[in-house]
Amino acid sequence: MERVTVQVEDLGKIRYQEAWDYQTEVHNRVKNIKIDNRKAEEKDRQKQEHYFLFCEHPHVYTLGKSGSVDHLLIDEKKRATESIDYFKINRGGDITYHGPGQVVGYPILDMDEIFTDIHKYVRFLEEMVIRTCADYGIKADRIPDYTGVWLLDGDKKRKICAIGVHLSRWVTMHGFAFNINTDLDYFNYIVPCGINDQDKTVTSLQKELGRPIDMKEVRQRLLHHFKALFEVDLLIDE
Repeated sequence: MERVTVQVEDLGKIRYQEAWDYQTEVHNRVKNIKIDNRKAEEKDRQKQEHYFLFCEHPHVYTLGKSGSVDHLLIDEKKRATESIDYFKINRGGDITYHGPGQVVGYPILDMDEIFTDIHKYVRFLEEMVIRTCADYGIKADRIPDYTGVWLLDGDKKRKICAIGVHLSRWVTMHGFAFNINTDLDYFNYIVPCGINDQDKTVTSLQKELGRPIDMKEVRQRLLHHFKALFEVDLLIDE
């Protein structure tokens, strides 16, 4: 199979709705190219497009399609006071938080051109973050039955990256939220990922290392590992 090229775009600081609309637009474009190519003669087929979108959101809670609204612990008035948005969305998983100081990544890939295994896809996203944590001297891992990336300390487990994805026609959207310089207090207003367990909390690179982390450097390290794991080429939007 020919090696694919993934277009990398940094959307910067962007409200969740605007990013979701853009994701949907790109996702539909990738799907439409796929549909048109299946109908076209080989000589008339377009080159498929693949994207990796980075961004950083203002305060927002998102609830996945398998989540419970009971895991949102503050009402609409309190959210307005705190300037926190809230959306029910079509990814997998439960409720999570996005906010300043967090690296959010949305790969939009036609997996028919890479591999068609959703579990492998999620494991590779986790591995990308695990390897990035290792670059900073932090040992991160998976734990059985829970998606995402965790730091383990005996029975205590600290989640540093949440993952929730959606696929349509084997084209991915949504992705991961990696806590870098994140204000973790905002997780107190939800039951993160629906996990109500005192032995499972959240953390960030800044909290673990005791210093602010360069977000651009984190994105570069993530891309390095993404390229190696998925065996793709990158076209980076400077």
